[in-house]
Amino acid sequence: MSSKYYYLVAGLPELTLEDSKLSYTVADFKTEIYSGLSASDQKLIDLFYLKFDNANVLKLLKDKEAEIDKRGNYSAAELTEYISILKEGGEISPKEFPSYLSTFISDYLNTPAESMVLQEDHLAALYYEHAMKCGNKFVSSWFEFNLNINNILVAFTARKFKWDIVSYIVGNTEVCEALRTSSARDFGLSGEVDVFESLVKISEITELVEREKKLDALRWNWMEDAIFFDYFTVERIFAFLLKLEMIERWISLDKERGNQLFRSIIESLKNEVQIPAEFR
Repeated sequence: MSSKYYYLVAGLPELTLEDSKLSYTVADFKTEIYSGLSASDQKLIDLFYLKFDNANVLKLLKDKEAEIDKRGNYSAAELTEYISILKEGGEISPKEFPSYLSTFISDYLNTPAESMVLQEDHLAALYYEHAMKCGNKFVSSWFEFNLNINNILVAFTARKFKWDIVSYIVGNTEVCEALRTSSARDFGLSGEVDVFESLVKISEITELVEREKKLDALRWNWMEDAIFFDYFTVERIFAFLLKLEMIERWISLDKERGNQLFRSIIESLKNEVQIPAEFR
């Protein structure tokens, strides 16, 4: 029987995609609440935090002194040690380190640089496949949903620019196979993927920020529907983390865009203001 987290869930703040300030973060959850979950539920939550480990592994493979995102499950020292073990031909127990990351690191170290152009895509495919086998219906469906979204949008772009679609599709699901093999206008997916028509409209948006906002709204609504009947479960907690990270990312992006705008204004002012010679 799955654990129920009545007080924990009841105490979580309400979130909306339009939130511009947060009193709680993804990092806070790891330090304050994670230890109160059952061991099996901790493993599910670990799947969420692995996205940061993925990025950290990529950074450290390129630069062992790189600054990592501390929201991951593993420290820089741990990741560096695992990379070193695999580099020397050693093995790491899947109980100690996810097998898909060991596979990716080994592939990275043993593949010529020119053949590893799509490193992020290869890692993403391994990550999704790993997460989809977790045994939890909601979590598995979430990763499959995102795999489908990413692949369908990539397929639209590849077809538009007459690229080889097969080279850009990652994963081994039925949707992946349809995208690789179908020549139909809708890849034969209109009746198979509920959000297909929404993705068609989103793919036509040329303004990148608006496009990303629409995609996150699609993901947000999917989560709301998927956990509608899950009240005090780990599924609701997982969805909370997904939403929290989504908002954090937008707040960060908005801040960065604001900083860029500020810098561009200052530069334009410097160029426009003519300083009299006697004050130079």
